[in-house]
Amino acid sequence: MWNEQSIPDQTGRTAVVTGANTGLGFETARALAEHGARVVLAVRNTEKGKQAAAKMHGDVTVQELDLTSLASVRDAAAALRAGHEQIDLLVNNAGVMYTPQQTTRDGFEMQFGTNHLGHFALTGLLLDRLLPVPGSRVVTVSSVGHRIRASIHFDDLQLTRSYGRITAYGQSKLANLMFTYELQRRLAPHGTTAAVAAHPGMSDTELIRNSPAVVRRPLAPFASMVTQKPSMGALPTLRAAADPAVLGGQYYGPQGVGEVRGCPRLVTSSAESYDVAVQQRLWAVSEDLTGVTFPV
Repeated sequence: MWNEQSIPDQTGRTAVVTGANTGLGFETARALAEHGARVVLAVRNTEKGKQAAAKMHGDVTVQELDLTSLASVRDAAAALRAGHEQIDLLVNNAGVMYTPQQTTRDGFEMQFGTNHLGHFALTGLLLDRLLPVPGSRVVTVSSVGHRIRASIHFDDLQLTRSYGRITAYGQSKLANLMFTYELQRRLAPHGTTAAVAAHPGMSDTELIRNSPAVVRRPLAPFASMVTQKPSMGALPTLRAAADPAVLGGQYYGPQGVGEVRGCPRLVTSSAESYDVAVQQRLWAVSEDLTGVTFPV
């Protein structure tokens, strides 16, 4: 049974964790720091980031990062590159869920723009800091939501013609997985960096609490039975990040029924997520939209 005590010594490793001031990101960063990693909390609100860092033990710093703005992503990547000759671990954790129809500062649908395009750009801008490091990893957090009403809508990628909160979230989380699988295909010849995905099951975080009432209310009476604490929900991410046995292109989630809760294990994603042609098309479109190309 893999748990937080299973994390090997992280001394000497530098980890960047997005959205690390609360919930799953906080627990991921905290555990890595407690096991010796130098951890950067990449967060939109630096004051909240500093408050989170003060609750952690170890070498923890804060970097401003607003994934809804490509300018902010570029500024954050430049600062991280200036401050770190190498990065061992990038955890693409931050995200939004079931937001009303709105756009990022660059005009992208909010969930797709934040959850996928922001992380796509950040990874591409930081990858040359990971590539020289044997055993380095890019871990991207997806969701069981990638199976629900999920498809990559190339004919209406920003969902301007027909918007649905669940559809938009599903598309963004499916994109997270397709990005991981295509990134791993490109990284494999280098033999140093692995791309891995994870999902937390149903965790009691702000994402759940901020869901629309139509989603939240039916779950309320059963919350304690269908959700788990953020510290448990972070375990699949931590395993993907730190377990020496993990391989590139793998996907980790809770071991319980329906992958809702439990200790982390290797899981599989939807059949659509493994469609190589769609992965590659999404990659090309993401490069065009962000203006970021990868050194692989």
